[in-house]
Amino acid sequence: MRGAHDSASGGAAAPPGAAPREATAVSASAWAAARRHADTSFGKIAYVERGDGPCALFLHGFPLNGFQWRGAIDRLSAHRRCVAPDFLALGYSEVRTGQSVALDAQAAMLAALLDTLRIGSADIVANDSGGAVAQLFVARHPERVRTLLLTNCDTEPDSPPPAVLPVIRMARAGTFADQLLAAWLADKTLARSDKGLGGLTYTYRTHPTDEALECYLGPLVSSPERKALVHAYAMALAPNPLAGLEPALRRCAAPTRIVWGTGDDIFSAASPAYLDRTCGNSRGVRTVAEAKLFWPEEFPEIIAEEARRLWDVGPSVA
Repeated sequence: MRGAHDSASGGAAAPPGAAPREATAVSASAWAAARRHADTSFGKIAYVERGDGPCALFLHGFPLNGFQWRGAIDRLSAHRRCVAPDFLALGYSEVRTGQSVALDAQAAMLAALLDTLRIGSADIVANDSGGAVAQLFVARHPERVRTLLLTNCDTEPDSPPPAVLPVIRMARAGTFADQLLAAWLADKTLARSDKGLGGLTYTYRTHPTDEALECYLGPLVSSPERKALVHAYAMALAPNPLAGLEPALRRCAAPTRIVWGTGDDIFSAASPAYLDRTCGNSRGVRTVAEAKLFWPEEFPEIIAEEARRLWDVGPSVA
């Protein structure tokens, strides 16, 4: 990872050449202590909240949870009421019996969560399948989205991406949770190898940390019921949950910024340009050289910098 290119302003920023440390980030135990549950018709939705003022809603990737955003929230809670929920079937949310966990249901759940928390609108920051949910949410509730910051994620022409099809097949066979998630949880060196979550989706082989793996994967394999929900989430990624969404994105008035890691092996390299020309009020694309899918967890300072610019607020407090 050597730098970042900004197609909107022509600027560049160089993230660290070595794997970033987590010395200032909140620990998994502190995150768990701050976790709350909101009662909704979808179930009890786990979330962590920090800060005051207008809401910023942070949407995580698969198979992660809100802990993905700990570093960004550290840097942005001085400017926003930062809310990081766990999606249905992921993390520590408790899903109502019979509830769909497909992406359209996730978008509906977010509306219910905001209602429960008495939040009218939000600045949305999203990654991976969380970015797909963000697009569905803005299509259905445009009045509730002030700004949109999208990182590597699904787009209508690339959902599900070919790299995810084996995961969907394993989920349909009922083997994904045991053969991959449980195996990575049991062998964290394997999890950080080129055959694991780390090597496939993180920029540096020291990531994710042991505590992050426990936080992300532990609840997903904790019972047969949780494994079934994870499989349902993965299976719902096909057929394309974003089919037909483009006209709504073209109508989107929310200022939208795209920040894309170029080392991503999951999503198409054509996707950031697609989002830039499709989102109705795009503020351009910034590329982060060599960064893989879950780079927002590794380089939260880039998220914070871009969010502050999009929100037009002052410097962060780290």
